[in-house]
Amino acid sequence: MAEDKYNRKNPAVKRILQEVKEMQSNPSEDFVSLPLEENIFEWQFAIRGPRDSEFEGGIYHGRIQLPSEYPFKPPSFMLLTPNGRFETQTKICLSISNHHPEHWQPSWSVRTALVALIAFMPTSPNGALGSLDYPKEERRALAMKSRELAPRFGSPERQKLIDEIHEYMLSKAQSLPQSNVNSEVQQTESEEIQQIPQDIVEETTEASSHPSEENGIVEEPNETPSEANVSQTSRPVPTTPTTSEPETRVHKPADERLFTLAAFGLTIAIVVLLLKKFLKANGHGVVFMDES
Repeated sequence: MAEDKYNRKNPAVKRILQEVKEMQSNPSEDFVSLPLEENIFEWQFAIRGPRDSEFEGGIYHGRIQLPSEYPFKPPSFMLLTPNGRFETQTKICLSISNHHPEHWQPSWSVRTALVALIAFMPTSPNGALGSLDYPKEERRALAMKSRELAPRFGSPERQKLIDEIHEYMLSKAQSLPQSNVNSEVQQTESEEIQQIPQDIVEETTEASSHPSEENGIVEEPNETPSEANVSQTSRPVPTTPTTSEPETRVHKPADERLFTLAAFGLTIAIVVLLLKKFLKANGHGVVFMDES
């Protein structure tokens, strides 16, 4: 860095050099920012899209222009990577930018501004100057595309620094591969769902309305039908044994007794008849008949 051509006693130069040193000694996982070799008042930066948002996994490059009165006056910001939230190569209107110098505080730094810029990404634009309001699907697509290639901007010196920052951010990035896996899984699941027959889809839809229920027990939470089903199914079960079994157990011995008595009576009658024939054949029939 060509520091010799700057007056180190200048408050702006002194402050900028301090911030460069602080950035290098305490790097962040969410952003990288460095000044140009030939102009420390112009910085190139890249921020990582905030997590749990449609910008997650994206790498967004931008440019910071520090005023000569820095840090007593705010810097200007512009993004170079299409993102769906801010216009590219247009100065961003934020409370930390030169559009609102009344809000700027000298204690703030480039680091403070970049942290605030990341926080502003998923917020509503509310018609602010240089803001965009793309759908979330388009923003996700832009986030994935932002990793493919660093934006083209400015002189070869600027482009060299942009490319170096981009390579550094890619080497440290871990969120997009996870997002890619999730998106591929979602695409695969959606394709599989489209291939499922319609009747299965309808059954799946009905089952999904009760996620805590298992297949085959879907109707159990309906208390009234279940009680009716229980009563309807339980009544025939006890009545069948109570009506048929006692009848077989009670009436079967009576039938056997009657049959036994009838057989015994018939046997006696046969014996008496045979006895009469025997007596008659032996000449005792008249005596027998007279006595009877």
